Amino acid sequence: MLEILNKLDTRIFLYLNSHHSPFWDFIFWNISQKPLVWLPVYLLILAIIIYKYKKRSWVIVLAIIILICLSDQISSSILKIAVARLRPTHEPGLQGFVHILHNYFGGLYGFVSSHAANTFAVTTFTILLFRNKIYSCCILLWPISVSYSRIYLGVHYPGDVICGALLGIILGILVFKGTEYLIKLINTKSSNKNSKN
Repeated sequence: MLEILNKLDTRIFLYLNSHHSPFWDFIFWNISQKPLVWLPVYLLILAIIIYKYKKRSWVIVLAIIILICLSDQISSSILKIAVARLRPTHEPGLQGFVHILHNYFGGLYGFVSSHAANTFAVTTFTILLFRNKIYSCCILLWPISVSYSRIYLGVHYPGDVICGALLGIILGILVFKGTEYLIKLINTKSSNKNSKN
């Protein structure tokens, strides 16, 4: 079963990775490798947090920092090493078939995608936090385009990206639940303190 899934994953990867043009090379290289491209997104999220939560903003920002650290460490330092699945760019059987840009090969192992895990983690967290349909639809373009760019650049199989996204979604939900509980606790203590005064 695992062998069948691996073959299917490889076929889908080769199909997606084979569709290139100079225009999309430029776009997906910047989407994947230039974090500052997404600076407006980061600033928008921060602005909404500050506007909505004001003095409690620090709790949310701290939660997002913890979330990114968890997501990045679990995907990079635990799963990549434990599973030890070679990236397409390092797979001997795929040499000459993978479209590579700017001689970029990535690290040795690729399961799961940290880019997918991190972006889907923050996206899930903020979707649950803001609960706004327009925001939810728009922000999903961020992790989806980042995740696809990793396949486009040849450094991840679709399975790496899908599992990375699932990891990010699960962590985003768990950290949100913890943050929600913490904010309620802070608000309750604050209310009790004010009622005593």
